[in-house]
Amino acid sequence: MIGCYGRDVRGPWTLESIFALFPALRERQHIPSTALSGGEQQMVAIGRALMANPRVLLCDEISLGLAPVVIKDIYRVVPNIKATGASIILVEQDIVQALAVADRVYCFQEGRLSLAGRPSELTRDQVHAAYFGH
Repeated sequence: MIGCYGRDVRGPWTLESIFALFPALRERQHIPSTALSGGEQQMVAIGRALMANPRVLLCDEISLGLAPVVIKDIYRVVPNIKATGASIILVEQDIVQALAVADRVYCFQEGRLSLAGRPSELTRDQVHAAYFGH
């Protein structure tokens, strides 16, 4: 609820819609977030941000340190978030996951744009070269 604290926020994201997005959080809603697993904490962070009904959501390394099954759960909801009209800027090292949900891809190396395009237009070799500099 802190994501909408003190604001008159209207939009698609409510506590109920966050619980629909992340059912595991409903079951654990009375547990302090510091006692949750890393994946559940990531879900709380995303849910808290969505409660403000943003037009743009910035997600930085949402898969970092998480188990593969949890990563799939988190990436499973990205299309639902996009369907509400929100744009998502995703900073991610898990290239496979990012390419699967992205409309556009921008790779940066040493602070410079090294590749841009739609995932369907880019080859694995292009992404690899832009990402690793080969």
